[in-house]
Amino acid sequence: MQKTALVPHLHLPRAHHDRHVLTSTVDVFGTAHWLLAERAPQPRGDVPPVDALVVSVDPDGDVELTELSGVRGRRPYLDRLPDGGFVVAVSRTRRYEEAKQVQVFDVLGRETSSFSVGDAIEHLLVDEAGHIWVGHFDENPVGIRRWSATGRLVWTSDGARIPGLFDCYALNVSGTTAWACPYTDFPLVEIRPDRPDRPVTVWTNGIRGAHAVAVHGDRVAFYGGYGEEGDRLAHGRLTETSVEPRDVGLLTLPDGSAPGRRRIVGRGSRIYVQAEPFTAWGVFDLSSCS
Repeated sequence: MQKTALVPHLHLPRAHHDRHVLTSTVDVFGTAHWLLAERAPQPRGDVPPVDALVVSVDPDGDVELTELSGVRGRRPYLDRLPDGGFVVAVSRTRRYEEAKQVQVFDVLGRETSSFSVGDAIEHLLVDEAGHIWVGHFDENPVGIRRWSATGRLVWTSDGARIPGLFDCYALNVSGTTAWACPYTDFPLVEIRPDRPDRPVTVWTNGIRGAHAVAVHGDRVAFYGGYGEEGDRLAHGRLTETSVEPRDVGLLTLPDGSAPGRRRIVGRGSRIYVQAEPFTAWGVFDLSSCS
């Protein structure tokens, strides 16, 4: 089976390797961010708010540090707003009903607002307009929603006629467009809320279980799957109504090894992958494939 190696993208500066990585992401502009704490939180019980450091590394390698006060959650979600602020969120609402689930910080690291977006967050990604896209897993099957940075619901998949939208397995946000591949039917879905005549386009798809998707023109790639297909990289082409499957191979780390435990972020034609110890991002770019 053909193997495709990730290309090294960005890494956490070595000076910060002594801190614990709470989470990490790559934003819509290709900048990588690490949310760091002095020590790992306890594996069980309530987690008190902590002061955390965001280390941001842009595509040119420039480093920026932002201190955030009172970050909640053991394994939060993180993304950057276009104005330089940050969004931090916990997946579950059970312990954060009073304090709210989503925290918004300004460019100086001060919390400016908080709100809830619904239990069971699986994906949280900010778009170029500063809207927050949230995909949920099956313990709260509300689908996919787009929120303002002040907590106003601006788009919802309710009534969008997305077949089998029970668990948002894959979510890709680039520009102001989102792509999704949800369980149970795994269609490929394009969402453009700013196109009122046709905000949602759906293609049927036989590639099941992918946890990331990349799109470039009429080409699409799905990463991940069930069981032994966890490292699968499946290519396809878009017809008028369906995804036509093409090549199937494996996606590896730059050295050719399997990623193991990983974080994944989809952004347009790119799939970013970060393996333990979560200090470096690699990238697969569909636009670079012949």
